[in-house]
Amino acid sequence: MKKAIVSVILVLTFAVSTVAIAAKVKCTVDSVEGDKVTMTCKKADKVKAGDKVKVMLPKSGGAIEGC
Repeated sequence: MKKAIVSVILVLTFAVSTVAIAAKVKCTVDSVEGDKVTMTCKKADKVKAGDKVKVMLPKSGGAIEGC
């Protein structure tokens, strides 16, 4: 019986943590003025004013040199 309860708790925990994953929105930077960045985004209706967002810059395709 204890194993069943633990299993149910683990399943519920996994279900709740999966819902908390942030949505991904692709954007194009239009302008940068000091600390202010203006972007045009697809699916912009998923964000609202005041939301905290994480911005990932594209990786530079620079060569990696060895010894």
